[in-house]
Amino acid sequence: MADMMNKYIGRFAPSPSGPLHAGSLVAAMASYLDTKAHQGLWLLRIEDIDETRTVPDATKAIMQALEIFGMRHDGEVLVQSQRKDVYQAAFDKLAKHTYPCSCTRKEIADSRLGIAPDGAAIYPGTCRNGLAAGKVSRALRLRVPDVAQEDECITFNDRWLGPLTQHLATEVGDFVLKRADGYWAYQLAVVVDDAEQGVTHIVRGTDLLESTARQTYLQQLLGLPTPSYMHVPVVLNAAGEKLSKQTGAQALDLAYPLDALLCAARFLELQLKHVDSLETFWQSAISEWAQRFGPQ
Repeated sequence: MADMMNKYIGRFAPSPSGPLHAGSLVAAMASYLDTKAHQGLWLLRIEDIDETRTVPDATKAIMQALEIFGMRHDGEVLVQSQRKDVYQAAFDKLAKHTYPCSCTRKEIADSRLGIAPDGAAIYPGTCRNGLAAGKVSRALRLRVPDVAQEDECITFNDRWLGPLTQHLATEVGDFVLKRADGYWAYQLAVVVDDAEQGVTHIVRGTDLLESTARQTYLQQLLGLPTPSYMHVPVVLNAAGEKLSKQTGAQALDLAYPLDALLCAARFLELQLKHVDSLETFWQSAISEWAQRFGPQ
């Protein structure tokens, strides 16, 4: 992608675990608006690295819905499940920073250092110095710097939330790069893919905010550029849970795309007026977004 140098490149990266819902539309819209406000390229990536969650025909349904909503991607669609050898190559470069882990979820829960902000157990480093006698490797972990070591504290400026800091040792712990079921972890795959696609700006929901420090550290270890980040609010259900397929999110009604778009725009705090078609919606939404977040 050498011809894309010095150009804004954004992306939308849904998991094909079901059709688009109100929450995923908000994420797609924010990414699309930011890209268009910067006159950039908007790429589409299908994050199906966890093939156990893939629903047949979901990718096709997602792409058709984006087309109906007027969000057209640039270039070829990247599909994670077709790139396992690329992730293996990246992992090989990290070999001196990784180690095998035999811990089960229960063992980690019983001995955890605490709960991370995203609800995950902070790994206590049980297998850092080698597997215990009689234990076999289940997963492969990346060793993070110890407290007060260089690069242990990751700081970045989020374009929605402002300056943020996370301590890898105390708030994350050594994290998984290859899971016990044999699948590559999200953290590794997304870092490799963003770099290969030349992504310069990532706009996604706050549900992925806690992944940013891990991904930044991986980028540093692999010698890859760190994109600009923006984390927008996520849509919640009546129980206060993130709206998702797992929490019963309903598919969007594609018969009335403008209604769904207006609802998502209001959630993103856009005050649109005189919108009566998809064309006028996108004109108004891109203009207002550019005033808030566009090039200064």
